[in-house]
Amino acid sequence: MSALYEQSGTIVRPAVTEDRYGNKRWDYGPAAERIPVDQVNIQPNGGSSEDNDDRQVTVTGWLLISAPGTVPDLRDTDRFEFDGLVCEVTGKVGRWPVPRAIRHIEAQLKEVD
Repeated sequence: MSALYEQSGTIVRPAVTEDRYGNKRWDYGPAAERIPVDQVNIQPNGGSSEDNDDRQVTVTGWLLISAPGTVPDLRDTDRFEFDGLVCEVTGKVGRWPVPRAIRHIEAQLKEVD
């Protein structure tokens, strides 16, 4: 195993609740399922600055790559926690196929305030 994939984190799978109007809502609080994941590499992947009404916000992007042969069940509705940060998955999770299997996954992440 390469030293490249020695990071770990937690998938936060939201519980599904309904608001008072019957709309489906994702709950990332205590009711959410937490799934430990290891053998990943998480690296900075761009960022941007956004001006809000009263302050400038810096949005940091991250790229999560799983080790070859590992396929964490990460979904586009999940969040991912690592190194004290909480990030949301942006877009679809990439699954890189090889004949008869998935080699690894890649996902774009963005910090959540």
